[in-house]
Amino acid sequence: MEASSIQVASSASVWKFTRTQGTKEGETFASVMKTADTAQSDADFAGLIVRCAPQGKIDVLVALIRPFPPRSHPKVTLSSAAGGTLTFEASMAAAGAAVLLPDEVSAFAAGKWQTAPSLSVLVKESDSEIKGVVALNGLREAYHSLLANCGQ
Repeated sequence: MEASSIQVASSASVWKFTRTQGTKEGETFASVMKTADTAQSDADFAGLIVRCAPQGKIDVLVALIRPFPPRSHPKVTLSSAAGGTLTFEASMAAAGAAVLLPDEVSAFAAGKWQTAPSLSVLVKESDSEIKGVVALNGLREAYHSLLANCGQ
């Protein structure tokens, strides 16, 4: 019994499911989040969010501690053993504390990332740079759980 309580308490091994209130009455968004590997990440890097979006889409966001300006379009470089290294122009969400990655990134969360051990993230905006690493273990189960809760 102790082993399972240790695993649950370890944020590095658990994708946390949450449901947040949307801007419209009765609107909610389901998401799964994984916190950063703090030993390999900058203090301003919080983790990765995969959430349900309108019209059955899935959004992937990078969560930050220190926000960027809301209208900024940071360059985000993602690296994983299964998906190689790709750079995207992103936009800001959640008052600049989350970086919304382009739609094509959701295909990685639905596929290649589910077998990769970790994801390295580099977010660049003007002369500011935030780096982080997120362990991807458990993503497959978390992703399927998320899909089952989308649209509810």
